[in-house]
Amino acid sequence: MLSNGQQAFTIAHSSDISSARRYAALLSSSLGFGEVQAGRLAIIVTEAATNILKHAGDGLMLVTPVSDGARQSIEVLALDRGKGIANLGESLADGVSTSGTQGTGLGAIRRLSRTFDVYSAPGKGSAFYAVIDHVEAQAAPLRPVEHAAICIPIAGEDECGDAWAVEIDDTGVSMMVADGLGHGPEAARASGTAVQELKSRPGLAPAVAMEHIHKALRPTRGAAIAVARHALGSEELVFGGIGNIAAAVMGPESRKQMVSHNGIVGHNMRKVQEFAAPWPQEAVFIMCSDGITTQWDIAGYPGLFARHPAVIAGVIYRDFLRGRDDATVLVVKKNA
Repeated sequence: MLSNGQQAFTIAHSSDISSARRYAALLSSSLGFGEVQAGRLAIIVTEAATNILKHAGDGLMLVTPVSDGARQSIEVLALDRGKGIANLGESLADGVSTSGTQGTGLGAIRRLSRTFDVYSAPGKGSAFYAVIDHVEAQAAPLRPVEHAAICIPIAGEDECGDAWAVEIDDTGVSMMVADGLGHGPEAARASGTAVQELKSRPGLAPAVAMEHIHKALRPTRGAAIAVARHALGSEELVFGGIGNIAAAVMGPESRKQMVSHNGIVGHNMRKVQEFAAPWPQEAVFIMCSDGITTQWDIAGYPGLFARHPAVIAGVIYRDFLRGRDDATVLVVKKNA
């Protein structure tokens, strides 16, 4: 599954709420959302952004269109570095309005969303995630993994030079993060070519997939790329990477770091060496481009492992962003 059109909004003033709400309205209209669903989305954006201003003073909101087979959805992720919400249960109760908005507080976000999750801890800020579908109560497809990604260009660029993919076939799941060299359209062309090549050849081992991607990227400026493969029914993950893509299988009390080798896919790539690692049910698999600092870790966030992949990705992006490069965080969890 791929997501395109992800937009980030700095929320520091009431006018920023209006900007995010306008984009959400345009997006829902372009996807053919009806009046009821579009209205619900507007309330979700308003309440989540107002919560940022009230509890933290400023923060970030991501609005993302997602196509999952026949289902069209819009995801809203609100992030702040505030002191955390002291009484989250009370804040999530219906009837508790944030600063007199038209909704009924954070409880409205939970009630109006198809999927809702939150992380807030003392000194760790807050992250709220909500999804609303094109059609109300549309059944979700049963999938072996649940995943989410943040993929944002460096400031001043319209196109992100990073890309990501999660592809599910009859035998397993392939996962990839690509970072095209440099920034802008040419970097985006390289990483986008890598994604299309992975999609066109489902089920390959990482080393084999990387060889095909290497050939496809020769006319481009090249990219740093990592590919992982998980066979359905197994508790193992196989990984191959070239360049600065960081990846790890992380559990509440463990971290298995993957190893990438030097090189540029499409230009000077040596033979790809694969590494296998255990992937137990309770662990998450995380991949980051080098727009995220090498010190990223979630062990210091109590309870975060249990949250939705989008919330985990949001916290990593919020707290470990370099700020001088395109940045991607991909988080994948196995479904029970």
